[in-house]
Amino acid sequence: MLADDTIAAISTPPGEGAIAVIRVSGPDAIRVAERIFRPRKAGAVLSERVLHFGSFHRDSEKLDEGLLAVFAAPRSYTGENMAEIHGHGGALVSSRLYEAVLEAGARAAEPGEFTQRAFINGKMDLTQAEAVMDVIRASTPRALKAAQEQLRGRLGDEIEAIRARVLAVVAHLEAYIDFPEEGINPHVGADLLRDIAAIQERITALLDTAEEGRILREGVRLVLCGAPNAGKSSLLNRLLGFERAIVSAIPGTTRDTIEEFASLHGLPFRITDTAGLRETDDVIEREGVERARRAIENADVIVRVIDATETYDLARTENELIVLNKVDLLASRDSLPAQALPVSCTTGEGIRSLVDAIVARTRGANIESPTLAAINARHQSCLVRAQKALAQATEDLAAGRDPELVALPLREALQAVGEVVGLADTEEILGEIFSTFCIGK
Repeated sequence: MLADDTIAAISTPPGEGAIAVIRVSGPDAIRVAERIFRPRKAGAVLSERVLHFGSFHRDSEKLDEGLLAVFAAPRSYTGENMAEIHGHGGALVSSRLYEAVLEAGARAAEPGEFTQRAFINGKMDLTQAEAVMDVIRASTPRALKAAQEQLRGRLGDEIEAIRARVLAVVAHLEAYIDFPEEGINPHVGADLLRDIAAIQERITALLDTAEEGRILREGVRLVLCGAPNAGKSSLLNRLLGFERAIVSAIPGTTRDTIEEFASLHGLPFRITDTAGLRETDDVIEREGVERARRAIENADVIVRVIDATETYDLARTENELIVLNKVDLLASRDSLPAQALPVSCTTGEGIRSLVDAIVARTRGANIESPTLAAINARHQSCLVRAQKALAQATEDLAAGRDPELVALPLREALQAVGEVVGLADTEEILGEIFSTFCIGK
Protein backbone atom coordinates (compact mmCIF):
# COMPACT_ATOMS: atom_id res chain seq x y z
CA MET A 1 0.00 0.00 0.00
CA LEU A 2 2.26 2.79 -1.25
CA ALA A 3 1.28 6.43 -0.70
CA ASP A 4 0.50 8.57 -3.73
CA ASP A 5 2.36 11.66 -2.50
CA THR A 6 5.94 12.44 -1.53
CA ILE A 7 6.93 13.74 1.91
CA ALA A 8 10.06 15.40 3.25
CA ALA A 9 11.46 16.48 6.60
CA ILE A 10 14.66 17.59 8.28
CA SER A 11 15.53 14.51 10.33
CA THR A 12 18.42 15.92 12.36
CA PRO A 13 17.87 18.12 15.45
CA PRO A 14 17.75 21.89 14.99
CA GLY A 15 20.89 23.92 15.70
CA GLU A 16 24.49 23.81 14.57
CA GLY A 17 26.19 20.55 13.71
CA ALA A 18 28.50 18.86 11.25
CA ILE A 19 25.68 17.71 8.98
CA ALA A 20 21.94 18.06 8.51
CA VAL A 21 19.93 15.22 6.94
CA ILE A 22 16.77 15.75 4.93
CA ARG A 23 14.70 12.66 4.20
CA VAL A 24 12.35 12.35 1.25
CA SER A 25 9.94 9.43 0.76
CA GLY A 26 7.27 8.64 -1.80
CA PRO A 27 6.82 7.85 -5.48
CA ASP A 28 8.62 11.02 -6.62
CA ALA A 29 11.33 11.03 -3.92
CA ILE A 30 14.23 10.25 -6.24
CA ARG A 31 12.99 12.67 -8.92
CA VAL A 32 12.61 15.42 -6.31
CA ALA A 33 16.22 14.90 -5.23
CA GLU A 34 17.44 14.88 -8.83
CA ARG A 35 15.76 18.24 -9.46
CA ILE A 36 17.97 20.01 -6.91
CA PHE A 37 21.14 17.87 -7.04
CA ARG A 38 24.03 18.23 -9.46
CA PRO A 39 26.60 15.43 -9.20
CA ARG A 40 30.25 16.40 -9.27
CA LYS A 41 30.64 14.48 -12.52
CA ALA A 42 28.08 15.81 -14.95
CA GLY A 43 25.74 13.13 -16.23
CA ALA A 44 26.68 10.62 -13.55
CA VAL A 45 24.03 7.97 -12.87
CA LEU A 46 22.62 8.03 -9.34
CA SER A 47 23.21 4.45 -8.29
CA GLU A 48 21.02 3.09 -5.53
CA ARG A 49 22.38 2.85 -1.97
CA VAL A 50 25.55 4.82 -2.80
CA LEU A 51 26.62 8.21 -1.43
CA HIS A 52 27.06 10.66 -4.31
CA PHE A 53 28.97 13.91 -3.86
CA GLY A 54 27.73 17.08 -5.53
CA SER A 55 25.93 20.37 -4.96
CA PHE A 56 22.34 21.35 -4.25
CA HIS A 57 20.65 24.15 -6.16
CA ARG A 58 17.42 26.12 -6.27
CA ASP A 59 17.07 27.35 -9.83
CA SER A 60 20.46 28.93 -10.59
CA GLU A 61 21.38 29.51 -6.93
CA LYS A 62 23.83 27.12 -5.32
CA LEU A 63 22.62 26.33 -1.80
CA ASP A 64 25.19 23.86 -0.47
CA GLU A 65 27.55 21.02 -1.23
CA GLY A 66 26.99 17.59 0.20
CA LEU A 67 25.99 13.98 -0.34
CA LEU A 68 22.91 12.31 -1.77
CA ALA A 69 21.78 8.70 -1.32
CA VAL A 70 18.79 7.17 -3.10
CA PHE A 71 16.87 3.99 -2.24
CA ALA A 72 14.40 2.36 -4.61
CA ALA A 73 11.25 0.72 -3.26
CA PRO A 74 10.89 -1.64 -1.52
CA ARG A 75 14.51 -1.62 -0.25
CA SER A 76 14.19 1.40 2.01
CA TYR A 77 13.14 2.31 5.54
CA THR A 78 9.61 3.20 4.46
CA GLY A 79 9.30 0.59 1.70
CA GLU A 80 8.92 3.46 -0.80
CA ASN A 81 11.36 5.32 -3.00
CA MET A 82 13.54 7.37 -0.67
CA ALA A 83 16.30 9.96 -0.86
CA GLU A 84 18.56 11.26 1.89
CA ILE A 85 20.21 14.65 1.47
CA HIS A 86 23.28 15.25 3.64
CA GLY A 87 24.21 18.91 3.79
CA HIS A 88 26.10 21.11 6.23
CA GLY A 89 24.55 21.51 9.65
CA GLY A 90 23.07 24.84 10.64
CA ALA A 91 19.60 26.30 10.89
CA LEU A 92 19.80 28.57 7.84
CA VAL A 93 21.48 26.26 5.33
CA SER A 94 19.30 23.27 6.25
CA SER A 95 16.09 25.31 6.11
CA ARG A 96 17.01 26.64 2.64
CA LEU A 97 17.73 23.10 1.42
CA TYR A 98 14.43 21.95 2.87
CA GLU A 99 12.56 24.76 1.12
CA ALA A 100 14.16 23.70 -2.16
CA VAL A 101 12.99 20.12 -1.63
CA LEU A 102 9.42 21.27 -1.01
CA GLU A 103 9.50 23.48 -4.08
CA ALA A 104 10.73 20.51 -6.12
CA GLY A 105 7.53 18.57 -5.42
CA ALA A 106 7.48 17.19 -1.87
CA ARG A 107 5.25 18.20 1.01
CA ALA A 108 6.15 18.63 4.67
CA ALA A 109 5.87 15.36 6.58
CA GLU A 110 3.69 15.00 9.67
CA PRO A 111 5.19 13.74 12.94
CA GLY A 112 5.99 10.04 12.64
CA GLU A 113 4.87 9.82 9.03
CA PHE A 114 8.03 8.07 7.80
CA THR A 115 7.68 5.30 10.39
CA GLN A 116 3.93 5.13 9.81
CA ARG A 117 4.59 4.46 6.13
CA ALA A 118 7.12 1.81 7.09
CA PHE A 119 4.42 0.10 9.16
CA ILE A 120 1.74 0.43 6.47
CA ASN A 121 4.11 -0.99 3.86
CA GLY A 122 4.93 -4.02 6.01
CA LYS A 123 8.50 -3.07 6.94
CA MET A 124 7.71 -3.47 10.64
CA ASP A 125 4.80 -4.30 12.92
CA LEU A 126 3.21 -1.79 15.25
CA THR A 127 5.27 -2.81 18.29
CA GLN A 128 8.47 -2.23 16.30
CA ALA A 129 7.18 1.15 15.11
CA GLU A 130 6.54 2.18 18.73
CA ALA A 131 10.01 0.93 19.68
CA VAL A 132 11.58 3.45 17.29
CA MET A 133 10.67 6.31 19.63
CA ASP A 134 11.54 4.23 22.69
CA VAL A 135 15.07 3.85 21.29
CA ILE A 136 15.30 7.60 20.65
CA ARG A 137 13.99 8.50 24.11
CA ALA A 138 15.89 5.84 26.06
CA SER A 139 17.80 7.53 28.86
CA THR A 140 19.49 4.53 30.49
CA PRO A 141 21.26 1.41 29.16
CA ARG A 142 18.44 -0.83 30.41
CA ALA A 143 15.77 1.26 28.74
CA LEU A 144 17.75 1.19 25.50
CA LYS A 145 18.21 -2.58 25.70
CA ALA A 146 14.48 -3.15 26.18
CA ALA A 147 13.64 -0.81 23.30
CA GLN A 148 16.14 -2.55 21.01
CA GLU A 149 14.67 -5.94 21.90
CA GLN A 150 11.26 -4.67 20.86
CA LEU A 151 12.66 -3.05 17.70
CA ARG A 152 14.21 -6.38 16.72
CA GLY A 153 10.72 -7.87 16.86
CA ARG A 154 10.89 -9.94 20.06
CA LEU A 155 7.60 -8.64 21.39
CA GLY A 156 5.96 -8.82 17.96
CA ASP A 157 7.08 -12.45 17.57
CA GLU A 158 5.58 -13.36 20.95
CA ILE A 159 2.30 -11.64 20.12
CA GLU A 160 2.17 -13.38 16.73
CA ALA A 161 2.70 -16.74 18.45
CA ILE A 162 -0.13 -16.04 20.90
CA ARG A 163 -2.41 -14.90 18.10
CA ALA A 164 -1.66 -18.04 16.10
CA ARG A 165 -2.71 -20.21 19.05
CA VAL A 166 -5.95 -18.29 19.54
CA LEU A 167 -6.64 -18.59 15.81
CA ALA A 168 -6.06 -22.35 16.00
CA VAL A 169 -8.65 -22.68 18.78
CA VAL A 170 -11.16 -20.61 16.80
CA ALA A 171 -10.53 -22.72 13.71
CA HIS A 172 -11.09 -25.89 15.72
CA LEU A 173 -14.47 -24.61 16.82
CA GLU A 174 -15.49 -23.77 13.27
CA ALA A 175 -16.00 -27.46 12.52
CA TYR A 176 -18.56 -27.71 15.28
CA ILE A 177 -20.24 -24.47 14.20
CA ASP A 178 -20.71 -26.02 10.72
CA PHE A 179 -22.61 -28.89 12.36
CA PRO A 180 -24.75 -27.20 15.06
CA GLU A 181 -26.67 -30.43 15.82
CA GLU A 182 -23.52 -31.86 17.35
CA GLY A 183 -22.15 -30.64 20.66
CA ILE A 184 -18.45 -30.27 21.36
CA ASN A 185 -16.86 -33.62 22.06
CA PRO A 186 -15.88 -33.75 25.78
CA HIS A 187 -12.37 -34.90 24.92
CA VAL A 188 -11.97 -32.09 22.39
CA GLY A 189 -13.43 -29.63 24.90
CA ALA A 190 -10.78 -30.62 27.45
CA ASP A 191 -8.04 -30.09 24.87
CA LEU A 192 -9.43 -26.67 24.01
CA LEU A 193 -9.54 -25.71 27.68
CA ARG A 194 -5.87 -26.66 28.03
CA ASP A 195 -5.00 -24.63 24.93
CA ILE A 196 -6.83 -21.58 26.25
CA ALA A 197 -5.12 -21.92 29.65
CA ALA A 198 -1.72 -22.06 27.95
CA ILE A 199 -2.56 -18.90 25.97
CA GLN A 200 -3.64 -17.14 29.16
CA GLU A 201 -0.37 -18.11 30.82
CA ARG A 202 1.66 -16.52 28.00
CA ILE A 203 -0.44 -13.35 28.11
CA THR A 204 -0.01 -13.16 31.90
CA ALA A 205 3.77 -13.34 31.46
CA LEU A 206 3.61 -10.33 29.15
CA LEU A 207 1.27 -8.41 31.44
CA ASP A 208 3.77 -8.93 34.25
CA THR A 209 6.23 -6.71 32.34
CA ALA A 210 3.84 -3.71 32.27
CA GLU A 211 5.22 -2.11 35.43
CA GLU A 212 8.75 -2.70 34.19
CA GLY A 213 7.81 -1.01 30.92
CA ARG A 214 6.39 2.02 32.70
CA ILE A 215 9.55 2.38 34.76
CA LEU A 216 11.84 2.10 31.73
CA ARG A 217 9.84 4.60 29.68
CA GLU A 218 8.76 7.09 32.37
CA GLY A 219 11.18 6.53 35.23
CA VAL A 220 10.60 5.64 38.87
CA ARG A 221 8.76 8.43 40.69
CA LEU A 222 11.06 9.10 43.66
CA VAL A 223 9.95 11.85 46.07
CA LEU A 224 12.14 13.45 48.73
CA CYS A 225 10.07 14.81 51.61
CA GLY A 226 10.48 15.88 55.19
CA ALA A 227 10.55 18.88 57.48
CA PRO A 228 12.22 22.16 56.45
CA ASN A 229 16.01 22.18 56.67
CA ALA A 230 16.26 18.38 56.94
CA GLY A 231 18.52 18.29 53.87
CA LYS A 232 16.15 17.31 51.03
CA SER A 233 17.67 19.73 48.52
CA SER A 234 21.19 18.70 49.53
CA LEU A 235 20.22 15.05 48.98
CA LEU A 236 18.78 15.88 45.56
CA ASN A 237 22.08 17.52 44.59
CA ARG A 238 23.99 14.46 45.82
CA LEU A 239 21.83 12.03 43.84
CA LEU A 240 22.11 14.16 40.70
CA GLY A 241 25.82 14.80 41.05
CA PHE A 242 25.48 18.55 40.50
CA GLU A 243 24.06 21.59 42.29
CA ARG A 244 20.47 21.72 41.04
CA ALA A 245 18.54 22.92 44.10
CA ILE A 246 19.31 25.98 46.20
CA VAL A 247 20.53 24.95 49.64
CA SER A 248 19.99 27.37 52.50
CA ALA A 249 19.68 27.34 56.29
CA ILE A 250 16.56 29.50 55.94
CA PRO A 251 13.40 27.37 56.43
CA GLY A 252 11.04 27.39 53.45
CA THR A 253 13.72 28.01 50.80
CA THR A 254 12.18 25.32 48.56
CA ARG A 255 8.63 26.50 47.89
CA ASP A 256 7.78 24.45 44.83
CA THR A 257 8.49 20.92 43.67
CA ILE A 258 11.71 20.49 41.68
CA GLU A 259 11.84 17.48 39.35
CA GLU A 260 15.01 16.15 37.76
CA PHE A 261 16.04 12.94 36.00
CA ALA A 262 18.80 10.65 37.29
CA SER A 263 20.06 7.19 36.44
CA LEU A 264 20.62 5.05 39.53
CA HIS A 265 22.18 1.64 38.87
CA GLY A 266 20.98 1.90 35.28
CA LEU A 267 17.36 2.58 36.23
CA PRO A 268 15.70 5.87 35.25
CA PHE A 269 14.43 7.93 38.18
CA ARG A 270 12.34 11.10 38.20
CA ILE A 271 13.41 12.63 41.50
CA THR A 272 11.19 15.29 43.04
CA ASP A 273 12.42 17.61 45.76
CA THR A 274 9.51 19.03 47.72
CA ALA A 275 8.79 21.92 50.03
CA GLY A 276 9.30 21.24 53.73
CA LEU A 277 6.19 19.74 55.31
CA ARG A 278 4.95 22.11 57.97
CA GLU A 279 2.03 24.39 58.81
CA THR A 280 2.59 27.90 57.51
CA ASP A 281 0.73 31.17 57.03
CA ASP A 282 2.74 32.01 53.91
CA VAL A 283 0.37 31.59 50.94
CA ILE A 284 3.10 30.61 48.48
CA GLU A 285 4.79 28.16 50.86
CA ARG A 286 1.40 26.65 51.71
CA GLU A 287 0.81 25.93 48.02
CA GLY A 288 4.27 24.33 47.88
CA VAL A 289 3.38 22.08 50.82
CA GLU A 290 0.16 21.06 49.09
CA ARG A 291 2.08 20.19 45.92
CA ALA A 292 4.51 18.17 48.02
CA ARG A 293 1.63 16.13 49.44
CA ARG A 294 0.26 15.46 45.95
CA ALA A 295 3.71 14.32 44.79
CA ILE A 296 3.93 11.95 47.76
CA GLU A 297 0.55 10.42 46.87
CA ASN A 298 1.76 9.59 43.34
CA ALA A 299 5.25 8.40 44.29
CA ASP A 300 6.64 4.92 43.67
CA VAL A 301 9.26 5.40 46.38
CA ILE A 302 9.27 8.02 49.14
CA VAL A 303 12.46 9.07 50.89
CA ARG A 304 11.71 10.94 54.10
CA VAL A 305 14.70 12.99 55.14
CA ILE A 306 15.12 13.67 58.86
CA ASP A 307 17.61 15.90 60.64
CA ALA A 308 19.49 13.46 62.89
CA THR A 309 20.44 16.30 65.25
CA GLU A 310 16.77 17.04 66.05
CA THR A 311 14.03 15.06 67.80
CA TYR A 312 12.29 12.83 65.24
CA ASP A 313 9.47 10.35 64.66
CA LEU A 314 10.28 7.17 62.70
CA ALA A 315 6.69 6.21 61.76
CA ARG A 316 6.59 5.46 58.03
CA THR A 317 4.39 4.26 55.17
CA GLU A 318 4.90 1.12 53.06
CA ASN A 319 6.93 2.72 50.25
CA GLU A 320 8.88 5.06 52.51
CA LEU A 321 12.59 4.97 53.29
CA ILE A 322 13.75 6.86 56.36
CA VAL A 323 17.01 8.78 55.96
CA LEU A 324 18.80 10.35 58.92
CA ASN A 325 20.86 13.21 57.54
CA LYS A 326 23.64 15.21 59.17
CA VAL A 327 25.10 12.23 61.03
CA ASP A 328 28.50 13.87 60.65
CA LEU A 329 27.37 16.39 63.30
CA LEU A 330 26.51 13.75 65.91
CA ALA A 331 28.84 13.28 68.86
CA SER A 332 27.81 9.60 69.06
CA ARG A 333 25.95 7.22 66.74
CA ASP A 334 25.30 4.47 69.26
CA SER A 335 21.59 5.28 69.53
CA LEU A 336 20.82 5.51 65.80
CA PRO A 337 17.79 3.31 64.97
CA ALA A 338 18.43 0.29 62.74
CA GLN A 339 15.40 0.99 60.50
CA ALA A 340 16.82 4.33 59.34
CA LEU A 341 19.65 4.94 56.88
CA PRO A 342 22.37 7.28 58.20
CA VAL A 343 23.80 9.71 55.64
CA SER A 344 25.65 12.95 55.44
CA CYS A 345 24.84 15.08 52.42
CA THR A 346 27.83 17.25 53.36
CA THR A 347 30.46 14.51 53.28
CA GLY A 348 28.67 11.99 51.04
CA GLU A 349 28.72 9.31 53.70
CA GLY A 350 25.99 6.69 53.28
CA ILE A 351 24.79 7.96 49.88
CA ARG A 352 25.83 4.80 48.04
CA SER A 353 24.01 2.60 50.56
CA LEU A 354 20.95 4.82 50.20
CA VAL A 355 21.00 4.42 46.40
CA ASP A 356 21.21 0.63 46.84
CA ALA A 357 18.21 0.73 49.16
CA ILE A 358 16.20 2.92 46.76
CA VAL A 359 16.81 0.59 43.83
CA ALA A 360 15.99 -2.47 45.95
CA ARG A 361 12.73 -0.86 47.04
CA THR A 362 11.68 0.05 43.52
CA ARG A 363 8.77 -1.98 42.26
CA GLY A 364 9.50 -3.76 38.99
CA ALA A 365 13.23 -3.09 39.19
CA ASN A 366 14.26 -6.73 38.67
CA ILE A 367 15.22 -6.26 35.02
CA GLU A 368 18.84 -7.36 34.87
CA SER A 369 18.24 -9.59 31.82
CA PRO A 370 14.81 -9.04 30.32
CA THR A 371 13.92 -11.83 27.89
CA LEU A 372 11.22 -9.78 26.20
CA ALA A 373 10.66 -6.11 25.58
CA ALA A 374 8.46 -4.71 28.31
CA ILE A 375 4.95 -3.83 27.16
CA ASN A 376 3.55 -0.30 27.23
CA ALA A 377 0.14 0.97 28.35
CA ARG A 378 -1.48 0.38 24.94
CA HIS A 379 -0.24 -3.21 24.79
CA GLN A 380 -1.43 -3.75 28.35
CA SER A 381 -4.94 -2.51 27.54
CA CYS A 382 -5.22 -4.85 24.54
CA LEU A 383 -3.91 -7.86 26.45
CA VAL A 384 -6.19 -7.25 29.44
CA ARG A 385 -9.16 -7.28 27.05
CA ALA A 386 -7.87 -10.50 25.54
CA GLN A 387 -7.56 -12.11 28.98
CA LYS A 388 -11.13 -11.19 29.90
CA ALA A 389 -12.41 -12.61 26.62
CA LEU A 390 -10.44 -15.83 27.12
CA ALA A 391 -11.83 -16.15 30.64
CA GLN A 392 -15.36 -15.85 29.23
CA ALA A 393 -14.58 -18.47 26.58
CA THR A 394 -13.30 -20.80 29.29
CA GLU A 395 -16.49 -20.35 31.29
CA ASP A 396 -18.69 -20.96 28.24
CA LEU A 397 -16.71 -24.02 27.17
CA ALA A 398 -16.71 -25.55 30.67
CA ALA A 399 -20.49 -25.00 30.90
CA GLY A 400 -21.03 -26.91 27.64
CA ARG A 401 -22.52 -23.97 25.76
CA ASP A 402 -22.97 -24.00 21.99
CA PRO A 403 -19.83 -23.60 19.84
CA GLU A 404 -21.13 -20.27 18.47
CA LEU A 405 -21.24 -18.82 21.99
CA VAL A 406 -17.75 -20.11 22.81
CA ALA A 407 -16.35 -18.68 19.58
CA LEU A 408 -17.63 -15.14 20.19
CA PRO A 409 -15.25 -14.25 23.09
CA LEU A 410 -12.43 -16.12 21.35
CA ARG A 411 -12.84 -13.87 18.33
CA GLU A 412 -12.79 -10.87 20.67
CA ALA A 413 -9.50 -12.16 22.10
CA LEU A 414 -8.13 -12.63 18.58
CA GLN A 415 -9.07 -9.04 17.73
CA ALA A 416 -7.51 -7.63 20.92
CA VAL A 417 -4.22 -9.53 20.48
CA GLY A 418 -4.05 -8.49 16.84
CA GLU A 419 -4.36 -4.82 17.80
CA VAL A 420 -1.03 -5.03 19.64
CA VAL A 421 0.91 -5.58 16.41
CA GLY A 422 -1.47 -3.61 14.20
CA LEU A 423 -3.27 -6.51 12.51
CA ALA A 424 -6.59 -5.07 13.63
CA ASP A 425 -5.68 -1.42 13.61
CA THR A 426 -7.96 1.57 13.28
CA GLU A 427 -7.11 5.00 11.92
CA GLU A 428 -7.66 6.50 15.38
CA ILE A 429 -5.15 4.14 17.03
CA LEU A 430 -2.50 4.85 14.39
CA GLY A 431 -3.07 8.60 14.63
CA GLU A 432 -2.60 8.52 18.40
CA ILE A 433 0.61 6.48 18.24
CA PHE A 434 2.42 8.31 15.45
CA SER A 435 1.42 11.79 16.65
CA THR A 436 3.94 11.34 19.50
CA PHE A 437 6.85 10.86 17.07
CA CYS A 438 9.29 13.59 16.16
CA ILE A 439 9.08 15.06 12.67
CA GLY A 440 11.42 13.29 10.27
CA LYS A 441 10.94 9.90 11.95
